[in-house]
Amino acid sequence: MASTEHPMQALADYIPEGTFEKVVAFLHQYKVRFTIARNRASVLGDYRNAIHGKSHRISVNGNLNKYSFLITLLHELAHLLTHEKYGHKVAPHGNEWKMLYSNLLKEFVSHDIFPPDIKNALQASINNPAASSCAEESLMRVLKKYDPPKEGIFLVEEITTGALFISRDGRVFIKGEKLRKRYKCKEVKTGLFYLFSAVYEVKKVV
Repeated sequence: MASTEHPMQALADYIPEGTFEKVVAFLHQYKVRFTIARNRASVLGDYRNAIHGKSHRISVNGNLNKYSFLITLLHELAHLLTHEKYGHKVAPHGNEWKMLYSNLLKEFVSHDIFPPDIKNALQASINNPAASSCAEESLMRVLKKYDPPKEGIFLVEEITTGALFISRDGRVFIKGEKLRKRYKCKEVKTGLFYLFSAVYEVKKVV
């Protein structure tokens, strides 16, 4: 994973105004080694607990908009707080993590940090956090509104049924039918089927 460890002051450029001091207080308190990673297709952020004398480590993709970046960072901080309190005795996204993540969200949502549409969408996360913000389609839709334009990028739901598209990791799929919230798509090379979120970003095959 290509990443860059940033001076804490540089973090201010990646998060919404008015959140820097609060975020840095957490990172300093728990002696977190924080890095800003290049775009990763599979994850938005990552947490590694302190072990063998090493510090807690958190990384967040640097290509996220400021609101997505902060929410992802809070997600990873909740993992740190869960580890500090429970060690490896609980599930990574179990009730203990959900409670701590929910508390972090409440703390930030209570201030005028997020636009009204994001704030409303976050209420669902506060009530029942998902293992990934990517799993919360309504939140993802709202957050994408604050992304810069991405030329040649489409959502899976925008691809015509039966048409080909290219996933983030370069694989080619045929878009299939929608099953509840996800689309069943067939990988051309292997013939295997995969489920895609409606708001997953892909490229069209021209």
